[in-house]
Amino acid sequence: MTHSDLARRIHAVSHLEGHFTLRSGRAATEYFDKYRFEGDPVLLDEIAQRMAPLVPSDTEVLAGLEMGGIPVVTALGRYTGLPCAFVRKQAKSYGTCRLAEGAEVAGRRVLVVEDVVTSGGQIVQSTADLRGLGAQVDEALCVIDREQGGADALAAEDIRLLSLLTAGDLRAAAA
Repeated sequence: MTHSDLARRIHAVSHLEGHFTLRSGRAATEYFDKYRFEGDPVLLDEIAQRMAPLVPSDTEVLAGLEMGGIPVVTALGRYTGLPCAFVRKQAKSYGTCRLAEGAEVAGRRVLVVEDVVTSGGQIVQSTADLRGLGAQVDEALCVIDREQGGADALAAEDIRLLSLLTAGDLRAAAA
């Protein structure tokens, strides 16, 4: 499967048109329903296989963000062999009361993994939380960059955004 074939398949499975409010609060007329590609094990496996070469070589832990980054990071871990952490939006108030479950992040180079990036707000917040736990976070990797300012917002926080695909890639493949 080529890069364009993958983009076409993701677009076919996840692209919706209508009126949507994004996490950032922005209104959109198109939406990439991440759960549609994350819920397809064959497609998710292909995505993870294609993302693996994008993982910086010095990465020690993959950190998937709640909720959409969790299936992506789990699949990606199969191809990289790297341990995974699962990062909550806020620490739970019971059990371990941890913000990041799974692999230890303190003192390690951590790659934040997300599904779709629009404004980058959740990555900025979660990166600050991870850094507060002692993680070194310099990059984030996503399946789809919607190209709506997320990369710039992350750069302002010293986070480089890596993406498998952009919204432009998906539109071009569908045309």
